[in-house]
Amino acid sequence: MATDTPLRPADSAAFDDDRSSQSRPAPPASGWAPRLRRLIGIEEGLLAWVPEERPRYTWYGALVVNTALLGAVSMVLALSSFRSDLPLAAVLVVAVLWFWVILALDSWLVSSTHGTAVRKWTLLVRFFLSVLLGLFIAEPILFQIFDKEIRQEIAVGNEQKVADYRGMLVSCNPTDGASTTGRPECARYQLKVAGSPAELARQIKSNGDRAAALRTQVADINKTLNDKLDTEQRLCGPKYWIVRNGVRDVTITCERARKATSEYEDNSKIRTYEEQLKGLVAKGQQLSARKDEAADEYQPLLQKAVDDKTRRRAADLDTDGILTRAHGLKEVAGSDGFALFLTIVLHLLLLCLDAMPVLAKVLSGATSYDTLLGARHRTSRRLYAEELEVQHTCARLEHDVRRHRVQLDTADRMSRLDQEHQRAQAERAAAERAELEERMERIMRTRGANTPV
Repeated sequence: MATDTPLRPADSAAFDDDRSSQSRPAPPASGWAPRLRRLIGIEEGLLAWVPEERPRYTWYGALVVNTALLGAVSMVLALSSFRSDLPLAAVLVVAVLWFWVILALDSWLVSSTHGTAVRKWTLLVRFFLSVLLGLFIAEPILFQIFDKEIRQEIAVGNEQKVADYRGMLVSCNPTDGASTTGRPECARYQLKVAGSPAELARQIKSNGDRAAALRTQVADINKTLNDKLDTEQRLCGPKYWIVRNGVRDVTITCERARKATSEYEDNSKIRTYEEQLKGLVAKGQQLSARKDEAADEYQPLLQKAVDDKTRRRAADLDTDGILTRAHGLKEVAGSDGFALFLTIVLHLLLLCLDAMPVLAKVLSGATSYDTLLGARHRTSRRLYAEELEVQHTCARLEHDVRRHRVQLDTADRMSRLDQEHQRAQAERAAAERAELEERMERIMRTRGANTPV
């Protein structure tokens, strides 16, 4: 009979027609697999209803860990390439932190895709974030793969830059010391080397101009001084002598002329100017002698200055910077078709590896676990809505009870107030009647006493 058939709980029903198959839910799993699944937000209790999905999500978690490990390796390669001065401990600490950041980000990206309610555009946004993250992870690995070619390209480029720089130095600093200030392209390449023939020629010309100006000034002073001396000699001559106290002497005009000549000689500083003129003449002779020797001495000095500037330029060129290596990778890819093809293929491969956690979700679509999770989400929302409705109903009933209690209490209080009011009115009426009766008795007594017998 049907009543004799034993009943089984719903959660122990067989998954298929084979009664010997595994029942639902499956026994809990142990080992490292649940930890991998926990990284991507999988609930083991819900997954126990579809245990055939366990391998999928286990390897799904392994993909997330592999991506984080790839990011850590990429960070180690980047730091060792761009910051070789960092100690190994600092590199490892940064790599571990970057591993954790990538792991947390990918775990969030994957765990937020579980369930059938995930929209396609949200998956595309997550995939875009994964691609950006993959670009950052892939570049250091590509730099390491093409390290030899990139270094060779950087070395060739730096040699060309140094050669161009040296060529501009030689062009903008001729061996004769001629000025190149009129050439705009030479504004950053002009060298200051002492003792150039052109510089000495400019110094000789400047010294000659100053000597000529000073010679003209000295000649003018000497002419004026000679005129004063001629005047002094004329006024102090025997023709103008006078007899004073029996002795022949010069006149006061002669003495004034002598005093004027002496004062002019002192105030004009003719001796100082003559000494300066002698110094300028001697300096001009020295500069002329140096100019004759400068042609042989200037060229080695200029060559040394050019070599020093070229050496400093070569030392200042970057060889390991991220932008320099990126430019080198571009040059390597652009110079050879196979290198370009290999670069594109490696870029796509590394991007796919980095974006694989989200890409796997896009490719696999909704799974049985997603269906159960979506059903539980819907059930949870429905239960929550029903719980809210129950709470609302209970609250409304509670409010009705409180309102009815208030109404009853109000009616009772109003009844007591009415009774008290009626009792007060009755008491006032009784008091008024008693007072009237007393007044009537008093009036009657008064009338009876006034009536004659």
